[in-house]
Amino acid sequence: MLHPVSAPNGATAPDYSDRIGFAQLTRRAFEGGDLHPLRERLLARIAEGTAEAGEGLDLSLIAQLLGEKEAGLVIQTEVLAFHQLFRTPCAVAKPRLRVLALAADIDMGGNTPIEFLLEGSDIELLTLYVVKGVGLPETLPDHDVAIVVASDSEECREALAVIERAAPHWPRPLLNRPELIGNLDRDKLYRLLAGVPRLDIPATVHVTRAQLSDLSEGKIACKDIVSELHFPMIVRPRGTHAGVGLAKIDDAAALAAYLSDRQEQDFFVARFVNYASPDGLYRKYRLTMVDGKPYACHMAIADRWDIWYLNAYMAFSEEKRAEEAAFMLEFDHAFAARHRNALDEMSRRVGLDYFIVDCAENQDGELLVFEADNTAVVHNMDPPAVFPYKPPQMRKIFAAFTAMLSRHARAGEESAA
Repeated sequence: MLHPVSAPNGATAPDYSDRIGFAQLTRRAFEGGDLHPLRERLLARIAEGTAEAGEGLDLSLIAQLLGEKEAGLVIQTEVLAFHQLFRTPCAVAKPRLRVLALAADIDMGGNTPIEFLLEGSDIELLTLYVVKGVGLPETLPDHDVAIVVASDSEECREALAVIERAAPHWPRPLLNRPELIGNLDRDKLYRLLAGVPRLDIPATVHVTRAQLSDLSEGKIACKDIVSELHFPMIVRPRGTHAGVGLAKIDDAAALAAYLSDRQEQDFFVARFVNYASPDGLYRKYRLTMVDGKPYACHMAIADRWDIWYLNAYMAFSEEKRAEEAAFMLEFDHAFAARHRNALDEMSRRVGLDYFIVDCAENQDGELLVFEADNTAVVHNMDPPAVFPYKPPQMRKIFAAFTAMLSRHARAGEESAA
């Protein structure tokens, strides 16, 4: 049985280590700040033997932000071997609420960046890393509500399994239940959402290199992999994100050429959907689902199908930004209203309290879902001089998130009374 513990004065028992944290360090990097001086100071403290565990975790993140991913992960694993609990201080001396985030030992994109959602709030964040071979402490740090922030990736499976075993006895409300996070896998989500009216989600199927090779040589047909598959198709290496290895394959010859340039052994394939608007441009949306309600996070507009926000160059087009601003302003009674039934049913089937959806509208006006996850960065870092409409929208999302935490914390108190 897991138990929370409080210090005699009611404060969180001081077994955590403070850190600068993900949001502040990422913001510094995003705004062009030089992280090298801080890295050198932290390295010096480690060499002197005076560094705290939180400083070691900050150093790990700095290394990853500077492009030294492997070095950063080595540092992180070394730190987590002897300390698993970290605090990101909040904006007030006496927090209104304490949130416990349950994370995995993975790269900086593998856990929900919850710090961005709590920036400037009166909520204190404790992050407990569930580490292989260590698991959960018998006595948990005092908290009002907990949330699982580990992702659906292979590297998080063991951490999620540990949390899942403990979940039935969790002493406080536990959000984003671990057994539901696995539903976000690319090859599971389409099965989960199959048959939702006015929602289009292509079957995304795991295939081996050998299968793709056979397909490129005409030994098997597309329908032998999955009935709806045909050329052109989308191929990506399994486990990659942000468009790494993503390609539209028009025919068998193009598939053979693609394989000759890749070393991976496992891939995902899906039918290609031409979701271009009548003006020939592609529009891709990111929605944040909080407590069952959708919120506009961003809109990317480009003349290419493989869009993500950075390659849409929204900052360089006043016309695109004006359209994104209108999308956000009119979202509740336009996009969200058009797709209300599909979004409601998707939220119900996914079952998570908080997740992110990348989507579009197909040429029949249906909601076209590309993927859903719980770890995409939802932030308020874009310069307000260029994107004046974004800060109010981001604050709306953050307010919804903190309201959700408060609601569950109150429900937990009432059920315990």
